[in-house]
Amino acid sequence: MFPLNTRVLIVDDMASLRDLLKAYLRRLGFKHVTEAVDGRDAYQTLIASKAAGNPFELVISDWNMPNMTGLELLKLVRGIPDWKNLPFLILTTENEKEKVMEAVMAQVSNYIVKPIEERTLEEKLLRTWQKLNPPT
Repeated sequence: MFPLNTRVLIVDDMASLRDLLKAYLRRLGFKHVTEAVDGRDAYQTLIASKAAGNPFELVISDWNMPNMTGLELLKLVRGIPDWKNLPFLILTTENEKEKVMEAVMAQVSNYIVKPIEERTLEEKLLRTWQKLNPPT
């Protein structure tokens, strides 16, 4: 599982979902959770944190947002060499196969269909960590 001091960025245009995710992550023990209101805000937050020497180590982003979608943010992040392996989970109500494939092609780390439950989030975080850190 991700270390509890992992710096997490939650990206969603709905404050209620950001609050729910923050509550879930805090109950799981995460201490450093920041939020952004859309992809554009998230990108600026990612840049600023990297420049300050405190880069984020996990992004959990909604797909459908104004200004910049989660998929657009993912593609932008993957285009930056330092963030090529940044764990990135997308949340969405979209569960059509072509949407999942589009996210996979953009190198999403994992995909969660809403409504999200705490146990589902924990399982997806564990699977994402295991995928990025296979046993030696």
